[in-house]
Amino acid sequence: MQHTLIPSSVRAFAHRRMALSALRANSSLSTRLARYNAHMAIVRTLENAGGVK
Repeated sequence: MQHTLIPSSVRAFAHRRMALSALRANSSLSTRLARYNAHMAIVRTLENAGGVK
């Protein structure tokens, strides 16, 4: 299986969408918040490392 590289901006956008979806999920508030924070941490890392604007 060959892996393709996804540009940081696309990955950051995808993780932002996943973070918002996590807030709307049908689970407890603490679970939703933890998932949201995890995805947003990835977004911040991608933006800082990849120079995403």
